[in-house]
Amino acid sequence: MSEGSAEPLLEVRDLSVVFPTDEGPLQAVDNVSFRVEEHEVLGVVGESGSGKTVTQLAILGLLPTRATITGSARFRGRELIGLPDDEMRPIRGNEIAIIFQDALAALNPVHTIGDQIAEAISVHHDTTDREMRERIIELLDLVGIPNPSERADQYPHEYSGGMRQRAMIAMSIANDPALLIADEPTTALDVTLQAQVLEVLERVQDRTNSSIVMITHDLGVVAGIAERVVVMYAGRRVEEAPVDDLFETPSHPYSLGLLASLPRLDQRSHGQRLYRIKGQPPSLVDRPLGCAFHPRCEFATVPDPCATQVPEAREVGPGHFSACHHTDQLVGLTPAQLRERAAT
Repeated sequence: MSEGSAEPLLEVRDLSVVFPTDEGPLQAVDNVSFRVEEHEVLGVVGESGSGKTVTQLAILGLLPTRATITGSARFRGRELIGLPDDEMRPIRGNEIAIIFQDALAALNPVHTIGDQIAEAISVHHDTTDREMRERIIELLDLVGIPNPSERADQYPHEYSGGMRQRAMIAMSIANDPALLIADEPTTALDVTLQAQVLEVLERVQDRTNSSIVMITHDLGVVAGIAERVVVMYAGRRVEEAPVDDLFETPSHPYSLGLLASLPRLDQRSHGQRLYRIKGQPPSLVDRPLGCAFHPRCEFATVPDPCATQVPEAREVGPGHFSACHHTDQLVGLTPAQLRERAAT
């Protein structure tokens, strides 16, 4: 886990989430630790089912009561795990806010965008009608909605997909939260709209000095906005690094495989197929022993230690942590070399 001299905005330690199922306990999050500093953007990357979103929902107290949550999540020094709902409500949406990935589903179709932003504000603050109207227009203008005074009175179906996502961002920042959790905010948007949404988030951060946790499966999004990145696999944190270090010197086979699978326009493929990580993510009810990635890993040694011992995260560079038994074998290995190795 990364260390810093000052207290972080959010510090998560050994967070675990278990859901009961008919097949047995499902370990959705397994001893995850990370921190978010003031005014930084942290990327959280992984495949669907890796625990990215469940981790953040656990922090916000938004998981169903059947979930068993252990570990710690301290926001500005205050423990959030186990906090009673009446004490969490003033924090949720006010100090910590979340942008959900499906704006159409998250927005109420029978209320105007302006009314929905007003509701987000009125839950935490008392304002006059005039102040509320001015704030709504200010927020819509900040996220790049054209003609905000007119658009405020329109309904979600009158907005394009990109504009609905911007409206969701406006709602999320309505109370100037210190921490903004963006859950796949560019999903289902084309490349142009993705770039526009990321630009909006950068502008919001510049104006509000907030921190952002960017949850995504898209490494391109991480490269464009994040300063540090946490890579998750099967509910565990397998690598954490400054974003440049992750792209230049990945130190976990899963991270290396993700990078190798990205198509590159600046390199000729010589007719090679795109690289893919073999196999499928494991069941979280019947997780493999040892390292959960070992059945898919090209560097695994079976049975020992990969199939018998869960690797501990260790520092492999300044602020760069990897949970792999064979990190030393990856030193200097590039995604391009991994693609060539797989092709032979």
